[in-house]
Amino acid sequence: MKFPYGISDFKKLITKNYFYCDRTYMIPMIEDAAESILFLRPRRFGKSLLLSMLENYYDINKKDMFDTIFGHLKIGKKTTEMRNKYFILKLDFSCVDSNGTVQEIKKSLHDHINDAIVKFNYYYKDLLPHKISVNPNNAISSISSLLSSIQLCDYSIFLLIDEYDNFANELMIKKTKLMEGQDDLYTPFVTKDGPLRTVFKAIKSGTGSEGFDKTFITGVSPIVMSDITSGYNIADNIYLDEDYNALCGFFEEEVKDALSQIAKECELEKKMVDDMFYLVRVYFDGYKFSLDASEFVYNPTLVINYLKNCAKKCVPPRDLLDDNLAVDEQKISYIASVAQGKKIVYELVEKNVTLNISKLRKRFGINDLLSDKTKDNQFIASYLYYVGALTLLDETREGELRLKIPNLIMKGLYIDRIKEIIFPEPQNRDAGIEAARQVYTKGNLTPICTFLENHYFKTLSNRDYIWGNELTVKMAFLTLLYNDILFVMDSELEINRTYLDLTMIIRPDKRHFELNDVLIEFKYIPLSKAKLTGEQARNLTQKELESLSCIKKELISANNQANRYSQKLNQKYKNLSLKAFIVVSLGFERLCWEEILY
Repeated sequence: MKFPYGISDFKKLITKNYFYCDRTYMIPMIEDAAESILFLRPRRFGKSLLLSMLENYYDINKKDMFDTIFGHLKIGKKTTEMRNKYFILKLDFSCVDSNGTVQEIKKSLHDHINDAIVKFNYYYKDLLPHKISVNPNNAISSISSLLSSIQLCDYSIFLLIDEYDNFANELMIKKTKLMEGQDDLYTPFVTKDGPLRTVFKAIKSGTGSEGFDKTFITGVSPIVMSDITSGYNIADNIYLDEDYNALCGFFEEEVKDALSQIAKECELEKKMVDDMFYLVRVYFDGYKFSLDASEFVYNPTLVINYLKNCAKKCVPPRDLLDDNLAVDEQKISYIASVAQGKKIVYELVEKNVTLNISKLRKRFGINDLLSDKTKDNQFIASYLYYVGALTLLDETREGELRLKIPNLIMKGLYIDRIKEIIFPEPQNRDAGIEAARQVYTKGNLTPICTFLENHYFKTLSNRDYIWGNELTVKMAFLTLLYNDILFVMDSELEINRTYLDLTMIIRPDKRHFELNDVLIEFKYIPLSKAKLTGEQARNLTQKELESLSCIKKELISANNQANRYSQKLNQKYKNLSLKAFIVVSLGFERLCWEEILY
C-alpha cells in the first residue's frame, strides 16, 4: 500500500493508487448546503485535499478525465448535475507572506491573487471570450476584470479559498506578542478598510450572477472572519454540523482496514496488528466536531504518517508525534499565558477533566483574543476547540457541553508547554528529565524527589498554595517523566472505576527494552495540618519527616491504595515489569516516598 503523506493533489492521489478513504459521497450534501460555505478544521486535518477533490469534480476542463478520477468512487456511481460545470479559481492564502510592512504584506496578497488569475487566464483561454486584464498593482481591479469576462460566458466560477486565515493568523500571533514600540499589523490589515477585508468585499460583490456562483472557504478558526465582519458575512458555517463531522478525518474501521492490509503485506501475527491498532487509537483518535455526531474521527495526516511508517518497516514508528504539529504548542502557550487559562490547562492535564461550557462561540475576533475581560471558560474552550487542542465529548445531565483533550499526541503538547512553564531554565529541565529517567530505568525515585525539592518547590509562591494540592505535585512528576516514545502515559487512568494517579505502561513495541512499568500514588498534606511552617518543614531531616504522624498515616493509606492499583494493572496488562511507588508531599516543601513491595 502507498500512503499519501503530504500529498493534497486529489488527481495524483487517485491516479497513482494511493490510500484514500472515500468522501466523494458527501459532494451532493455540499452542493445543497449553501452557495458560500465556511468549513473550519484544525491544522493538518486534510482540508487542502478536500478542496482538491472539489476542484477535480467541478472543473470543466477535467470533464474528459472524470471516469479516470471518479469512476470507481462513490460519486462516480451517481453524479450530480453540476459535475464539471464550473471554472475553478483557487486561492491558497498560506502562500501569502506575513512578513514586512502592511504595504508589503498587501503586495504579497495581491500578487498571489493576480498569479491565480494569470493561471486561470491561461488554463481556460479556449473558453474565455477575451483575455482577462491583470493589474499588477491592484488585484481588486483584476478580480473586476475576471468577473466582467465571466459574465459573457455560459459558465460561472466555483471559488475555492484554502487556509483563508493562515497568514492573518501569523499576524495575529505577532500582535499577541507585541512589544512596546512595535507596530500592530493585524488590525489595519484585517479590519476597517484593510487589504484583506477589501479583497473579501470584492469577492462578496461578485457572488451569484456576477460570476462567483459557489464559494468554499477553509480555515482553522472564525477569528479572522469575525474581524472581517460585513466584508464577507454571507458564508454558511457548516463546521459544527453533524452531517460534515467526517468530511475530513478517518473512521476507526477505515484505520483498522488499512492496518489489516499492512499486516497481510508484512505477514504480521494478529498480536502485532492489535498492538499497532492500540497505539493508533490511543495516540490519534478522539475528534468530534458536532455534539450530534455518532462517531469520533482520527486526524488523517497523523494517521497517514503512522500507517506509512508501519507499512515501510512493518513496525510502528519510534516517534509518534508529527513535527508539523509542534506549532500548535503556540496556541496552548497563549492560553496558558492568561491567568484563568493556566489553571484550566493544568487541570485538563492533571485530572483528565473535561471543560464544561454552555455553548461554543461561533464568532470572536482579535479584541476578544487580547482582552482579559473575555477570557472566561467559554472563550478558552472555544479557542482550544478550533485549534484542535480540545474536542467535543458529550453533554452533562445539566445540558452543558463537555470538551476534552482529544488524545495522547495532543496531551503531549500540553505537557511540553507546561514543562517549560514549570522549569523555564533548559539546564534545570534537562537535569530533571535525567533524574526522572532513573525511575523507569533503575526503579529509583530518590533523584527526582530530591530534584523537585531543590528546584521546583523553591520556585513556588504563596499564591500557588491557594489552589495547590497533590495534583500540583503530580504535574511536576508527570512533566518530567513524560515519554511517549517508550511509554503510554496517563494521569488518572481509570480501571474498573478506580482512578490511578500516574501510570507509565511500556509501549507494546518497546517491551524488548530493559525498562520498568511505573505506578505512582500521590498524597498531599497541607502545612497547617502538620502544624508546621515552611521553614520548620525545610529544616526537618528525612528521618524526622518520616516520623511525623500525619506522614505515617498517609503512607499507610497510600500503600494500601497502591497495592490494590498494582493488582488491577497486572490484571489489565500482561507481563508487566511494574515498579509501584507512593509519594507524600508536605506542603510544597518536602517529599517523602516509598517503593511498594507486593
